Amino acid sequence: MENFPVINLENINGEERKAVLEKIEDACENWGFFELVNHGIPLELLDTVERLTKEHYRKCMEQRFKEAVASKGLEGVQGEIKDMDWESTFFLRHLPHSNISEIPDLSEEYRKAMKDFAQKLEKLAEELLDLLCENLGLEKGYLKKAFCGSKGPNFGTKVANYPPCPKPELVKGLRAHTDAGGIILLLQDDKVSGLQLLKDGQWVDVPPMRHSIVVNLGDQLEVLTNGKYKSVEHRVIARTDGTRMSIASFYNPAGDAVIYPAPALLERKTQVIDKVYPKFVFEDYMRLYATLKFQPKEPRFEAMKGVNTV
Repeated sequence: MENFPVINLENINGEERKAVLEKIEDACENWGFFELVNHGIPLELLDTVERLTKEHYRKCMEQRFKEAVASKGLEGVQGEIKDMDWESTFFLRHLPHSNISEIPDLSEEYRKAMKDFAQKLEKLAEELLDLLCENLGLEKGYLKKAFCGSKGPNFGTKVANYPPCPKPELVKGLRAHTDAGGIILLLQDDKVSGLQLLKDGQWVDVPPMRHSIVVNLGDQLEVLTNGKYKSVEHRVIARTDGTRMSIASFYNPAGDAVIYPAPALLERKTQVIDKVYPKFVFEDYMRLYATLKFQPKEPRFEAMKGVNTV
């Protein structure tokens, strides 16, 4: 945990830019995750989003979750549960069109805060993609353009709470998986931990840190970089104490975006390329992912080689 990459963006446009870019490069190549501080999103907005998310859970979601657990008879279960997650969630869509006004039970204050938060996260995601382009030697805007398709990128948020679990050894808050999409930005609980990533065969805690944004890379960035950067398996451990809040926003390609390794990376003479990732339409990948989310990613990539949609 003490080595987990924490990156301070405060001086990204100053004399420390080279050092910050090197830290980001190392995190992308060796962790697939990093934690951002001084990211430019107002701290008061983060506090408001956290307060309203926790209020909404207590008022609208908590009882529903308890009733769902009771209806499935999970209190008395003895064996490991492998087909469900101990989480209470709802989803918001921001791009290409917002559905925030259509979600029931949200206060006007909460809708406004989430809209504001999403706009700031969208800007941060695009800034990060350009920093990755700089590290990769790709032209500015390349990754965003690769995500665009005909309607522009998809961007949405999964708002989750992980309630106390009486038998955390039998069920995960969220089973191990890699994320299918592009770049993911997470505002997580700063008091209740539970998120872990797989590094060198060991599960490592992603440390809760007040006002930080946790970033991780999805499968599409692994394909676009031809494996130079990797999506990394992660999970959420259920806990007996405390409800953990998680607000994960996914900046993903458009459904009709064609994803393939950046040609500039394949043409370099400085490295030996032993394999080339497949070319495919993102929505075809998502159809496959929907059935195989909790299984290893490599067979998904392999299967896409046989899908002739491009």
